[in-house]
Amino acid sequence: MKKAFLILVAIIGFAFAANAQNLGVRLGTDGEVSYQQRLGTNNRLELDLGIGGFHYEFRYLSLTGVYQWHWYIVDKFGWYVGPGAQVSIVSTPDKSTYFNIGVGGQIGIDYEFNIPLQISLDARPMWNFLGTYSGFGWGACLGLRYML
Repeated sequence: MKKAFLILVAIIGFAFAANAQNLGVRLGTDGEVSYQQRLGTNNRLELDLGIGGFHYEFRYLSLTGVYQWHWYIVDKFGWYVGPGAQVSIVSTPDKSTYFNIGVGGQIGIDYEFNIPLQISLDARPMWNFLGTYSGFGWGACLGLRYML
């Protein structure tokens, strides 16, 4: 199982690194590598690869996609909201592995500096509706992203 996690992380990491624009991290209870792509003036797509659970019984690897509508409040300070979906692999203490699928959303605020840096703070509720460990959960994160 560890080898599968490492291989998947390496493949996705190389894909993100190949297009390093709009790349960053989301830091909360666990961490995520985050990629964001603008889709027009006020829309964007965010893809996050999360690895975590190291301080819990369960370990997980997740891939989350969120479509965001973005509005500026003043100058470079804005807010965003949008629907999302997540797939995850969960490993239990007894070495069992489970696959989960969830839906949810994200709401947050962000600020784009005059240098290519964006900082954000958001909440992301998710409901895993398919899989062994289904149910509702949420997380809040501080994001730092290199933007071009």
